[in-house]
Amino acid sequence: MKRHGLSSIHAEKLFEQVYDYLLSGIRRGDWKTHEKLPSVRALALEMNVHRLTVFKAYQLLKQNGYVYVKDKSGYFVQPSELLPAGPWNDPIVSAYVQKSHLSEIHQVQATYQFSKALIDPNLLPNLYFSEYVKRVFDLYPKVLGTYSTTQGDQELREALCRYYTERFRFYLTPEELMVTSGSQEAIDLIARVLVKPRDVVLLERPTYSPAIDVFLRQGAHILSVEIRQHGYDLEQVERLMQTHKPRLFYLNPTFHNPTGYTVSREQRKRLVELAEKYQCLLIEDDPCRDLYFAKEPPLPLFSYDTAGYVIYLRSFSKYVAPGLGIGTIACRPSLMAYLLSAKALSDSGTPLLNQKIFLHYFFSERMQQHLQKLRTALAIRRDIMEEELAATDWEWSSPTGGFNLWIKLPDSTPMEKLLGTCMEQSITFVPGTICDPRRELATWIRLSYSYLNEQQLREGIRKFVGQVLALGGRIARASLCRLAAVAFAFAYKKQTLGKRSLFFHSASLSYERFFFNSRNSSLVKLRH
Repeated sequence: MKRHGLSSIHAEKLFEQVYDYLLSGIRRGDWKTHEKLPSVRALALEMNVHRLTVFKAYQLLKQNGYVYVKDKSGYFVQPSELLPAGPWNDPIVSAYVQKSHLSEIHQVQATYQFSKALIDPNLLPNLYFSEYVKRVFDLYPKVLGTYSTTQGDQELREALCRYYTERFRFYLTPEELMVTSGSQEAIDLIARVLVKPRDVVLLERPTYSPAIDVFLRQGAHILSVEIRQHGYDLEQVERLMQTHKPRLFYLNPTFHNPTGYTVSREQRKRLVELAEKYQCLLIEDDPCRDLYFAKEPPLPLFSYDTAGYVIYLRSFSKYVAPGLGIGTIACRPSLMAYLLSAKALSDSGTPLLNQKIFLHYFFSERMQQHLQKLRTALAIRRDIMEEELAATDWEWSSPTGGFNLWIKLPDSTPMEKLLGTCMEQSITFVPGTICDPRRELATWIRLSYSYLNEQQLREGIRKFVGQVLALGGRIARASLCRLAAVAFAFAYKKQTLGKRSLFFHSASLSYERFFFNSRNSSLVKLRH
């Protein structure tokens, strides 16, 4: 039998190596669900360690829900959401492919895409963009015949350093900036470089769904930090940092995905202080900073960091030009060296053509002016979605920027059934469970108002509300009054001065109920 040598580290760490060996085998599919694992005696002999070392590793696997015990029979692989299921049990596939819950929803073709936190393509200055593509080929005729450097185009990094310094007081050098293909690649790079199995990682609850999948893939032990409208419970954050010594805290403090919350300036400063005190890296994801509806949000955490404990991720993909896929990582040189090594193993750098187009497109005066139009258009779409939901008794906080509403549906809503029936009606949304590191929040959903035009928003939300009601949701009596008021308000806006009497006559009618017919999604009016 082939023996697996363990590295010569302290004896108390040997059981962790055995644990890693078994867990990686389970995740690869070497041992399938309910299959018996090697006995303590056999594995101790194979790995040349004491039986108590193997026993301790098995106990930890059992404690974490990866294995179970049959009396006098040994240890067996436990079915779990953390393990591959169905065709993913194939060891060749499961060793290399990891599931992304959000990606699976995005693959569904639907008319009403409330799951996509992207800009409606019709809101982008497409004609203007095409002019810049032509200009780039004139300026860089050999651009298609050249690779970028792994760290990114020097000209673009210098321009971004000036931008970050002028706007946010970052005071970066080009060597402290890496160009990526978006924030998702950046999260993946950071996880591969910084996180090993059993490392404690703090995630917001709820959080960006792919981040959960990425850190779970690395074998991280995830602890959640509640995010509320006012921000974080900083006492909870400090307690977790002090007790569990987390490797990092991944957070999205500006127009948070999925809630839309924004963390205050005071909390940002305190988070940086805690990170330095407890030596915990803060991974600040900031994809929606420019999409504010009223005043600009507070400065990024990176602006307050003087000790190198913040890594700043910025994606421009969602609202500048999704097809370009441009993002950046800003961090201090000691960390950048490791990230560059990891990226070099993945690709030869973000495509140079994309970087050059972005350089001239993003920093142009017309694009910066267009950002204000985008903010106005998104604010209107948010208002439309909230108007259409005003008659329900659902709960949400109105965001001051970003793409999403984070909504609590009635407790009686059967979420899995709702997701299925909505897909049948060509409607998609993001269930709260996939945004929750604990896989709870079963009555919460994320609805994005950014991808559909105004007419589609109204139609889609009416259909969606109809589906919820058909499956047992309720509109409270007070909500019915709100719906009547909303309808009257819209009617009033449409009346000319000469037709006001008609409106007031309608307003004097007896109490009326409004609800959405679940079959044809039309607004039905019932008179008492």
